[in-house]
Amino acid sequence: MADDHLQLTVLGSATPYASVDNPCSGYLVTGGGARVWMDAGSGTLAQLQRHTRLEDLDAVWISHLHADHSADLLTAYYALLHADIRLAAPVPLFAPPGTADRLAGFLTNGPARSPVESAFAVHELADGHRAEVGGLTLTSRAVRHGVPAFGVRIEAGGSALAYSGDTAPCPALVQLASGCDTLLCEAESTRPPTGEEQVHHTPEDAAATATAAGAARLLVTHVGHTLTPQAAVTRAAARFAGPVAYAAPGGSFTVG
Repeated sequence: MADDHLQLTVLGSATPYASVDNPCSGYLVTGGGARVWMDAGSGTLAQLQRHTRLEDLDAVWISHLHADHSADLLTAYYALLHADIRLAAPVPLFAPPGTADRLAGFLTNGPARSPVESAFAVHELADGHRAEVGGLTLTSRAVRHGVPAFGVRIEAGGSALAYSGDTAPCPALVQLASGCDTLLCEAESTRPPTGEEQVHHTPEDAAATATAAGAARLLVTHVGHTLTPQAAVTRAAARFAGPVAYAAPGGSFTVG
């Protein structure tokens, strides 16, 4: 059984592909007696098993369907149905609309559709979606990433973690993170794009979002290849008055 206090463990934070020592985006959130795999980017299933068995998860939550946040759902499907795991029931999967069919489209290799729903009990996210997972409360908001994408606020025992997923700065994320103990915010971009839609945060944007939300602490993650983690932290810390750290792979943070 997971502990009651809210804990964030970084399984990986690389983008858009895994590096030798850093899988793509994925996190384990524990608290309230529950375990949630939050984003399932390439390489995170292996790291997840350092902390919990796949069949012991209480839920999976996916921000959007870009591969660096969701690709390990495919290997998790095989693990859950075609290996040494015996599921008592499908694992609850909270994910953007169309996820089940997207997975089935990849996994189906014959005339019969792959039984995605035998591995995952799929619950489609919408703006304002709310779910109770053990003693955890998950609230999702639609954010701005050019595709259906969501951020999430996870609460337990009076503590709150907010996660941006991938997004440009937007009011929904500020609202979602309002007064949170920790904001886990992407800082992918060196600078905002010119002549095209912004779909990511810069480090300064992450600091501005944390400040506007009144977050107590900022963790920068999903740092792009044009930045170093230290540069992202330094730039964010120059604009945010609270503590700032990098979501390094293997790192563990108590929330609240």
